[in-house]
Amino acid sequence: MVGEARDPDGDTGPLDGITVLDASRVLVGPFCTMQLGDLGADVVKVERPGEGDQTRGWHPPTYGESEESAYYVSINRNKRSITLDLASSDGQDVFRTLAAEADVVVQNFRVGTMADWGLDYADLREANPGLVYCSLSGYGEWGPYRDRPAYDIMMQAEGGMMSITGEEAGPPVRVGVAIADIGAAMYATQAILGALLHRELGDGTGQKVDVSLLDGQVAWMTYMASNYFATGDPPGRMGSKHPTIAPYQAFETTDGHVVVASASEHIWPRFCRALDRPDLVEDDRFATNADRVANRDVLDPLLADEISAYSTAEVVARMEAEDVPVSRVRDMADVFDHPQVVARNMHQTVDHPDAGPIEMPGSPMHFSHTPTSIDRHPPRLGEHTDQILAEAGYDTDEIERLHDENVV
Repeated sequence: MVGEARDPDGDTGPLDGITVLDASRVLVGPFCTMQLGDLGADVVKVERPGEGDQTRGWHPPTYGESEESAYYVSINRNKRSITLDLASSDGQDVFRTLAAEADVVVQNFRVGTMADWGLDYADLREANPGLVYCSLSGYGEWGPYRDRPAYDIMMQAEGGMMSITGEEAGPPVRVGVAIADIGAAMYATQAILGALLHRELGDGTGQKVDVSLLDGQVAWMTYMASNYFATGDPPGRMGSKHPTIAPYQAFETTDGHVVVASASEHIWPRFCRALDRPDLVEDDRFATNADRVANRDVLDPLLADEISAYSTAEVVARMEAEDVPVSRVRDMADVFDHPQVVARNMHQTVDHPDAGPIEMPGSPMHFSHTPTSIDRHPPRLGEHTDQILAEAGYDTDEIERLHDENVV
């Protein structure tokens, strides 16, 4: 199967010419393959006939009068859709045919499912030694928990994220987006690119990549893990505060909240001037960052009282006048009207044949020579089935038979 040119008349992304066979669904796999699509790869999304990716049915909300799920749309741009019954022998044969010419396969079925279907890396690599095969799962392909089901909130709990998220006196809280899925998807994208680079610089052989949501969450503990290793004390919840910097947190104003970051000794005096409290600079309890952290039980309520007398706009203006890092807490409407977000092309629109113009975040990867782009709408279910089969060498009669037998 030869990858279809995305934009033959324009600039192409760095993965132009790479074909990705995407047998994933819900979030972790589709977010990974969306990134590969943004980078210019031809992503062929394999979906169950009649139903498709489960997230097609996750609504409301939908776009306009269409039935296009906002969730599905958010992570499936820059892909083509083929319907294929992988549980059938004919469907498995079609998948093998497509995989034989693909550069990358991505799948996030429950561990062992693809092997049961004869579609695991070991089954596909003989016909395609250069194949990079990425398996995504909750716990990974080995270890005592390998067969357990997993969802994002479980992984945030298992990996420690929820133990450090939430107010100090409150219950554990999950991060507001599915950070375990998204984090693992980002690691998977990196790993796939690394495997492709190794293939190109080496002897042309591919390899299997195994990424789990739990591993990703554990890796993301970074300095929180190091704090534990250094002290033996597991860090707890601190709300928006930072364990080793003060003040570095959110404060309530008369009409909302702001965050400030006094992340160096040079910023602290400017922060105090912004609040008309130069006396705090001379206070020995707050002389250094270490002092401020040690005495935050005194400092935090003092600063909270000062800042609560101002509106959000007033605090921002005062801090900006003294070159203190500050931001109001923005909601989605604020974010996508943000002049910097607009200037960086992070608020984009793609036309959909059923839903009309669909707004979405842009790609955060900016290249000087091979730009990312959004030039394919999130596909309708099976929109490209016949096209993809024809590219793979199936003739009209064979395609008609696959339709008649509900294989596609």
